[in-house]
Amino acid sequence: MDRPEQEEIGPYLVRHARPEDVPGARSVMLDTFYEEFGYGYVPQWHDDVMDIEGSYLEHPRHALLVAVLDGTVVGTTAVNSRGPAHPPHPRRLAERYPSGRTAQLLRVYVRPEHRRHGLARAMVRAACAFAAEVPGYDSVYLHTNVDIPGAEAFWRSLATEVFDARTTGEHGGFGTVHFEIPLPAPARQAAPGRR
Repeated sequence: MDRPEQEEIGPYLVRHARPEDVPGARSVMLDTFYEEFGYGYVPQWHDDVMDIEGSYLEHPRHALLVAVLDGTVVGTTAVNSRGPAHPPHPRRLAERYPSGRTAQLLRVYVRPEHRRHGLARAMVRAACAFAAEVPGYDSVYLHTNVDIPGAEAFWRSLATEVFDARTTGEHGGFGTVHFEIPLPAPARQAAPGRR
């Protein structure tokens, strides 16, 4: 698969994670669970965080993107092939976004002191480009907790809402909203006029 090596965003680099990035990526994720979400590490929700290598680096249909500053991971974005699970999410979403055909974005986190530099947007763009190159993906899906400051505005600028769980009380009362991002065209399309 042809992937750009990295994208420079000011002093930052956005790129696919390498083995040496795993401890820093895990730290960003765990700090987000504890310090921002307030519920900490939950094994049934966060199994990928303890096995980043197997979940993302070694899986051909999954990816972990990182934002790096001077060798330190300051942001993450992951792609996996699992659709939303029912429960806790509504059955209709699990049917609309089935595992295997759905590229799910998750772990889109940037350390607070590194926000407002376009890092999350660049990582999401790279994650969607990766999904477009992987055979078998039909859609890019994500859900987010819009109670986190800035989350709702950020996702509405990139994605289309498909279900607002806040209106139904589904998903344990969290401020969960589900979104879809159009799957971009693969970079290796045939030239115009050729078929």
